[in-house]
Amino acid sequence: MENAGFWPGLILGFSIAAPVGPIGVLCIRRTLAHGRWAGLLTGLGAATADAFYGSIAAFGLTALASILIGQGPWLRPVGAGLLGILGVRALASRSEAATESLPPSGLARAYVTALGLTLTNPLTILSFAGAYAALGLGTRAASMTLAVSMVAGVFLGSVSWWVTLTTLVGSLRHRLGPAFTVWVNRFSGALLLAFAGAILLREWA
Repeated sequence: MENAGFWPGLILGFSIAAPVGPIGVLCIRRTLAHGRWAGLLTGLGAATADAFYGSIAAFGLTALASILIGQGPWLRPVGAGLLGILGVRALASRSEAATESLPPSGLARAYVTALGLTLTNPLTILSFAGAYAALGLGTRAASMTLAVSMVAGVFLGSVSWWVTLTTLVGSLRHRLGPAFTVWVNRFSGALLLAFAGAILLREWA
């Protein structure tokens, strides 16, 4: 792989994943409630979606990008609805959930829900396209190898953030009592509902 694409992609993937948003809140809550694997697979779902949208920008698939961006007006409300459901579930969770590990089916759901939530914002394609252009990695002139290296960098950069976050949060998991878990559930649930409301307001304003 060409390092000219991989290392900027790695930094870009990390920087896009790092700001705290709905997926970050969900990852922290799941790590505290169900352990590092639940949080990590949540992050991997988001990283997969980032790599998908990053690849569309990197390979210059403008027709597909236009189609996906055109679906935003109904995709984003779907994502807001899913966030709302997750927020309500978090508010209703009991502190005892903090000692439970998810079964394989639950871990799969953690991955799929994060993947779906991240995919409901196809405008992410434009963010990647703008970032690539700013880095001087325009897609029209990019070789296949350069494009692949950029996407690989984006994915691994995003994954590195989620590994870091779940490791830090997971190290605190057994040091916190049930009362703290109750507040985490309430706070994360309220934040998820706030994110859902913000998406709807921005979409319908």
